[in-house]
Amino acid sequence: MSRNSSHDVVVVGGGAAGLSAAVALARSLRSVAVVDAGESRNAPAGGAHNLLGREGIPPLELLAVGRREAEQYGAEIVRDRAVTARAAGDGFTVGLAGGGVLRARRLLLASGLVDELPDLPGVRELWGRSVLHCPYCHGWEVRGRRIGVLGAGPMSIHQTLLFRQLSEDVTFFPDRMPDPGAEAWEQLSALGVRVVEGPVQRLRLEEDVLRAVVLEDGPEVPVDALVVAPRLVARADLYEQLGGTLTDHPAGALIAAGPMGGTEIPGVWAAGNAGDLSAMVSSAAGAGVGAAAAINADLVAEDAAAAVRARAAV
Repeated sequence: MSRNSSHDVVVVGGGAAGLSAAVALARSLRSVAVVDAGESRNAPAGGAHNLLGREGIPPLELLAVGRREAEQYGAEIVRDRAVTARAAGDGFTVGLAGGGVLRARRLLLASGLVDELPDLPGVRELWGRSVLHCPYCHGWEVRGRRIGVLGAGPMSIHQTLLFRQLSEDVTFFPDRMPDPGAEAWEQLSALGVRVVEGPVQRLRLEEDVLRAVVLEDGPEVPVDALVVAPRLVARADLYEQLGGTLTDHPAGALIAAGPMGGTEIPGVWAAGNAGDLSAMVSSAAGAGVGAAAAINADLVAEDAAAAVRARAAV
């Protein structure tokens, strides 16, 4: 494929949302290019879960299957990074880090989000394995084990309650978070959640395995898994270049999108974690299909209007 080419749709992001959209669009005979920078958010995880028919499949294997499925219908996968986006006439141009420009009538941003993790030694090294945030993505794997929850804000109390469903051995580390209030403390006490106060210094690892949470004043608390609450921020450089603005959310910032992924910028859609910070693999894939249907319908309407104008001009 020429990296100076035109398409009906350019999809930025080769995850579940982007590839699902590409399949649906290509099956409607739309020319589609998927720009994939290879930055899968869930790559460190051992498996993708809550995915009917594919439960537990390794994330990178799932994406490889998705790329093959998209390509079999004619979608093109561009292994590169999209670095610029500009409105151009009735469509858009997308500049690639490796050189070249893709032109599109419509643009779908399925570029995901960035997990802004706590600045704590050991967290990044174990992220997606024994440092977790979602009970539905990883909870089964740590059920019945020693689970710690690192306090960051109100969401940390919610996480503690969710993980308490999965284990009777849960320890809450308030760390430096504001006092969550009497009701929260009462809930934790009633459920038998241990509370260990004091600033957390680091995680202790042995041979790349989490062993304990270490506090600044010296004590350490053995844990097998630690739950954190990262700030979730949509990858939205291209959206902002086009004039869009991120919308604040209690958990971070996202691209505001309607039920079918339409954004405030005409001709631009968003799907997956870029527009829904809580989307898991299955819901991200569904959002990609929904956005694809909306984009195709928009193009169909435009093509029909153009045909009417052309007939009238004869």
